[in-house]
Amino acid sequence: MRFVYDNNYFNDTYQGIPIGGYTRVVEKMLDGLEVRLETDFLQERQALSALAERIVYTGMIDAWYDYCYGELEYRSLRFETQVLDVENYQGNAVVNYTEYEVPYTRIIEHKHFEYQCQSDTVNPRTVVTKEYPHVWRHGDEPYYPLNDEKNNAIYEKYRARAAQEKQVIFGGRLGLYRYFDMHQVVEAALDCAQRYL
Repeated sequence: MRFVYDNNYFNDTYQGIPIGGYTRVVEKMLDGLEVRLETDFLQERQALSALAERIVYTGMIDAWYDYCYGELEYRSLRFETQVLDVENYQGNAVVNYTEYEVPYTRIIEHKHFEYQCQSDTVNPRTVVTKEYPHVWRHGDEPYYPLNDEKNNAIYEKYRARAAQEKQVIFGGRLGLYRYFDMHQVVEAALDCAQRYL
């Protein structure tokens, strides 16, 4: 019998993160464009919509329609980040914890995403983030759709209405009310670009 040690969180055949991370990719995509931060699109919808022929909306689809068919449910998260005085905390980018007694669902050690050596022989340190599940309430940050029968039925009403939109393209986990891994997000974005461009 042969055992293979594999502590990889993902099982996809091809895996990777862009050199410099996704921040660098987004910075290049936005280079030369006007970017408005600290802006609630839905509060300024009329003025902002007048600026574009087409809008890509990745927020909560139920919020776009003022919850007219009911409020969809989401799962949220709480993060706790620490700088630790050790060179290596867990030896891997992501480790999941599924035990009921453990309050967090995963620990991320950021240095391992790009396999960088961020050691300082005098003062070795690493940065880890613990991810805690958090019951979502209106106003909290929604991270994942809660795809059960009740919510999917509500979403289907929003989806049918969204299909009639001429100016708005709904995308992402919140706009399409489904879970995406990053490669699925990229694929959906490329498909959307090909369809509309």
